[in-house]
Amino acid sequence: MKTLSHRTLNIAPSLTVAIDTLAKQLLAEGKDIVSLGAGEPDLDTPENVCKAGIQAILDKELRYTAPTGILKLREAVCAKLKRDNNLSYSPEQIIMTSGAKHAVFNSLAVLINPGDEILIPSPYWVTYPELVQWMGGTPVFIKASAKNQFKISPTDLEKAITPKTKAIIFNNPCNPTGAVYSKNELDALTQIITKQDLYCISDEVYEHFVYDGDFTSIASLKGMQERTILINGVSKSHSMTGWRLGYKAAPIEIAKLITKIQSQSIHHPSNIAQYAAIEALNNLDFVHSMKNAFLKRRSYMIHRLRTIPNIQIDTPPGAFYLFASVDKLYGKQSPSGHTISNSSDFCKYLLEEEGLAIVPGLAFGDDSCVRFSYAASEETLQKACDRFEKGVLNLKDK
Repeated sequence: MKTLSHRTLNIAPSLTVAIDTLAKQLLAEGKDIVSLGAGEPDLDTPENVCKAGIQAILDKELRYTAPTGILKLREAVCAKLKRDNNLSYSPEQIIMTSGAKHAVFNSLAVLINPGDEILIPSPYWVTYPELVQWMGGTPVFIKASAKNQFKISPTDLEKAITPKTKAIIFNNPCNPTGAVYSKNELDALTQIITKQDLYCISDEVYEHFVYDGDFTSIASLKGMQERTILINGVSKSHSMTGWRLGYKAAPIEIAKLITKIQSQSIHHPSNIAQYAAIEALNNLDFVHSMKNAFLKRRSYMIHRLRTIPNIQIDTPPGAFYLFASVDKLYGKQSPSGHTISNSSDFCKYLLEEEGLAIVPGLAFGDDSCVRFSYAASEETLQKACDRFEKGVLNLKDK
């Protein structure tokens, strides 16, 4: 048989998806598994949003729409961006996508020529570097440490830029760390981005989950809207992960190119999801209640984890993840005699011997940490903390 696509063979599958899939498989096999691996709110999609999707079916709104999506929905996105972010867009600049991940894919497809460098602050969402490589680009990581609340500085950014740099992928609030950049911090970074004439892909899907301080869209700052592809969606904000609906707002010339890609690929996302999203974008009551619930869950998790020896964790101001340092456990031995050498070893041990699924930091570019999602029920979080504590205390010095 002839060789398959090298660029596809060379990318890694999503480790977060793999862990969530494995946890579900083990549950189906009757194993006692507690999973905090997936970034998925446990709450159901609001009833009014579900009814809007059902009504679309009853109204037989089931035929092809424009590749960019339903006009009424794109108008709702424009209204949302004006209301929440003080950004003015026309519907022609909005493209609806099959989730925010698809929006990232299309954005990179428009920007990258072979050999272009794309800057990615690290820790990063697992998908970013793989998609950059898939498009023929080179991911360049800018390391952000816990000492700086996992945020890059203007100096860090400037040092990473070369003549080949095309764009930066900016995730604020950040998955996996929960880091949130203030307006002043963004201002300092955008001065360099505009000076160096870079594009910016701004992934803002956790916008509504900022617990300490305020959220500022980088596109709203001076000189940024004309160079930014803003990405958002309803998966996290309205617990609509399975509906698969995201969107992007872009300069008109970029929006036209993305539309061309979409017309030759998915054409447009599901009409049913789009009509449901109109209702979602016009109603934030659910978002506020979910945020309050997650704030309580964050407090519980932080309190529990800080009582466990050799675990270091700060309180993240955004998203719904905890990124805990566990490298003080490396070199220790599990009850079954396996040595814990890295975050993958540690997570494998927890899954196999304690029935707890979390994600190794290696997946996000930082092998010293692990990621917990606290978008789960209080009962699940309690079980997870109990198992994590037991797993840590059972490790012994060699």
